[in-house]
Amino acid sequence: MQAMSSTEESEQTEQVVHLLELLAADGPVDQLADAPAPERARDLALRIGATRELHRRRESAQSSLLDIARELSTEKEPEVVLEAIVRRARTLIGTDLAYLTLYDPEAGDTFMKVTDGSVSADFQSLRLSLGDGLGGLVASTRKPYWTADYPADERFSHTHEIDHGVGDEGIIAICGTPLIVESNFVGVLFAANRSPRPFSRSEVVLLGDLAAFAALAIVQTRALADAQTAFAALSEAHETVRQQATGVARAAAAHDRFASVVLEGGGVSDVTRALVDLLGGWAVLFDGTGERRSTLGPAPPPEGDQDALLSLPVVDRARHEAGRLVEEGGVHAIGVIASHEQLGTLVVGAPGTLEEADQRTVERAAVVTALVLLFERQADDARQTARNRLLADLLSGRGSHEERTGYLRSAGLEPRDPMCLLVARGGDPTQQRALALTVSTLLGEGSLVGTHDGAVVALVGGEDPDHLARSLAERITRGPRLTVGGCGPLTDVDGLPQAFEDGARTVGALVALGRTGTGAAARELGFAGLIVGSDPDVHDYVQSVLGPVLRYDDERGSDLVGTLVAYFAAGSSPRHAAGELHVHVNTVAQRLARVSALLGDDWQHPDRALEIQLALRMRRLLESR
Repeated sequence: MQAMSSTEESEQTEQVVHLLELLAADGPVDQLADAPAPERARDLALRIGATRELHRRRESAQSSLLDIARELSTEKEPEVVLEAIVRRARTLIGTDLAYLTLYDPEAGDTFMKVTDGSVSADFQSLRLSLGDGLGGLVASTRKPYWTADYPADERFSHTHEIDHGVGDEGIIAICGTPLIVESNFVGVLFAANRSPRPFSRSEVVLLGDLAAFAALAIVQTRALADAQTAFAALSEAHETVRQQATGVARAAAAHDRFASVVLEGGGVSDVTRALVDLLGGWAVLFDGTGERRSTLGPAPPPEGDQDALLSLPVVDRARHEAGRLVEEGGVHAIGVIASHEQLGTLVVGAPGTLEEADQRTVERAAVVTALVLLFERQADDARQTARNRLLADLLSGRGSHEERTGYLRSAGLEPRDPMCLLVARGGDPTQQRALALTVSTLLGEGSLVGTHDGAVVALVGGEDPDHLARSLAERITRGPRLTVGGCGPLTDVDGLPQAFEDGARTVGALVALGRTGTGAAARELGFAGLIVGSDPDVHDYVQSVLGPVLRYDDERGSDLVGTLVAYFAAGSSPRHAAGELHVHVNTVAQRLARVSALLGDDWQHPDRALEIQLALRMRRLLESR
């Protein structure tokens, strides 16, 4: 390859600096694509620009969701909030119009409640029967549906009335997601376009988040209606009204408290704490895997591997009651549900009987918890995707040495410090994301955990891969057991691709040896470790098997090693070994007794004997070099 002249190098340097200046000035992607520069530098700049634009859109969506949450906490007219949600749906997803329909239980269909961007009077007065059209299918199945070309999509039941309204509005692409309130279907939120366009998974999820806020606004409407009903009955039963008014005040206080938690960026523990502050007693939130996410108050502690609370019949009922509060023996439980997915279970032990307003408070806590868990999941997914991409570059050796070293530092690992690579396999492939999050939680700071080539992979600081692998396998006590192979210690990024291959082979060896669900480093597998390792340390293996005998001979000038060689060569016969060594058989017996004291009484067990014989042969090979 012809070397570049200094002029060419200077020109390329100026081009790269120009690219960096465009990035720093937040230049548009088309400017980056057209800028003269080396192809690799331009590709990296385009990737950075695209990633920055994706983060900007996500931040805009999160900011809009928080704005809606603020409106929910301050706006007295829930219909105004619904209008804001529909307007935000149109803006965030970037469609020509958005609209919301509500379910009419008496007519058995849905009717248009709020539109934004609509110009057709016929469309604005449209009613959808259950099962008809895309909206009717969402209403009947309670699942989101979307299409890039509704008129040509044969998945949906087309009717003359619906097709006329959609055609009059000029709609082509539609995405709809259901509104669920207290396990009941109440309506559908739509985003639509007048030209063909696909809907990404993130856009469908965002529309679902907005639908959850719309459902929360409807819950607010119901709470307000309850309050109005209570005050209307004042003339009939003053004491009853007083109790109801007190309940409404508690509900309003609960709403304000939960809204404050969301707006201040609180987590699920803050929601649980707010619930206990409002009701007293105790509360426990279990996640979808049955682990305790938060515990407040004097709740029954977990005992052993099985949490006693999870064994209560009321908790099992809550999992099948689709978000409805159930009670038994003074313990209340409700499923934490979002888009028909069971994200967890909230269990409450109140100091007394829960009145209706208090029951609504628990239900509202479950809804807010679901929203917070959804936000956390989105953030976790984004972080895990970044970790997976980083690990893929490190384990495949992509990029220069300096770039990969920088990747490690960005993950909080110092490349010059010893580190170990752990490769873990186990469970259903669809559970890899959840397992990676569990492993990341167990290893904590100072580790990089992700998925690669069907395995959960972790880079963690340390010098003992066997201890780290065994410890990780032992700490996974729920869900599928992990088989973990450890490699290291490593002090350079260049060794990571080979370390991953060695770790994967070590996992395979553990499974083949019947040690599924355990962890080990290749060097701890005996002769099996010599097979799976890419660079086996034969000397280390010999020392690990024969070390006590070798040291005894060195310190005392004896020859127990020679006696072992003769003993095994004689078919484990002391008499024949004595003839070969030209000593009395009692001398051989005394030497073998000393071997037992050094190696343990089980040294003649077939497995140990095989290891010892192999180590003796390896030692002879080392001495012959």
